[in-house]
Formats: sequence, structure tokens, C-alpha cells
Amino acid sequence: MSYLSWFEEQAAKHKKVMTKLLAKNLNKDEIIAYFDFDNMVIHEPEFCPLYKELNAKGKVGKKCHDMESLNCYLCACPNFRFDDNGYEQRDGKTVYSFCDIDSKDGKQGVYGDAIHQDCSGCSVPHHVSYIKKHYDTDWKKIMKACHN
Repeated sequence: MSYLSWFEEQAAKHKKVMTKLLAKNLNKDEIIAYFDFDNMVIHEPEFCPLYKELNAKGKVGKKCHDMESLNCYLCACPNFRFDDNGYEQRDGKTVYSFCDIDSKDGKQGVYGDAIHQDCSGCSVPHHVSYIKKHYDTDWKKIMKACHN
């Protein structure tokens, strides 16, 4: 799956959940709380494929990041940049994604002749305080700088 197809698919999933929550007249804090990982595993199992996987304790719901209070509102980071055609060549390899803020918890992964951003060590967009700072009911508005 390309970055762009994932991006569009995730935007549609987010919009579907948001349409339901806005129809219930939930406020910003209630909406953000709804996106808590534990709640999403139960009420929105189609939102993320990891929700159906077993975690280390043998229960349904595997987290993408090792953190206690994981919030899935953004699901991806507004600082992530991608281009399915690649940005540049580096040492004979094509860079397809990177972190715009060069987070100390992220890293570049080399996979054959491709370089991709590895965000697995970074939890920035999954903290409620970060989500509140960047909140918009339209996920694509928050994520607009991610791709060309």
C-alpha cells in the first residue's frame, strides 16, 4: 500500500468516526477522550488493524507505541512527510519519508534501496496535550503538510 492510499483511507475512517461523534454533539474534550486506545479497540475495531491483533497479555488490541495513555485521534503525525515517488537520493537509496521536526525519538530506516521514517520510538501525536494543541474536526486539515 502506498503512503497516499493509506493516508486517504485513514482520512475516510477518521471522518466516519467524527461524523458519528459530531452528530451526538460531543465537544472537543469528549471527542478526544473517545479516541482513547482502549475505547477504540472496543467501539471502532475497523479503525486500525492493530486493534484486532493480540497484545503481549493475549488480549485483543496491540498498541503501535509502548505508552500507557495512547490516544488514536491523530493516528499519524502532522510532522511526518512522505512522497510515494521519493524526495531525494541518498547513498544510492531513495528517501520516501522523514520527520519534519527531526524528533530525537524517530529514526530513518533503510529497507533495501529505500529509506523510510521509523516513528515507532516516538509518541508525540498520541498525547492528549498535543492533540488538543492541533485539534481540528477535519483530520486532513491537521495532516495537510504531510504530503505534496
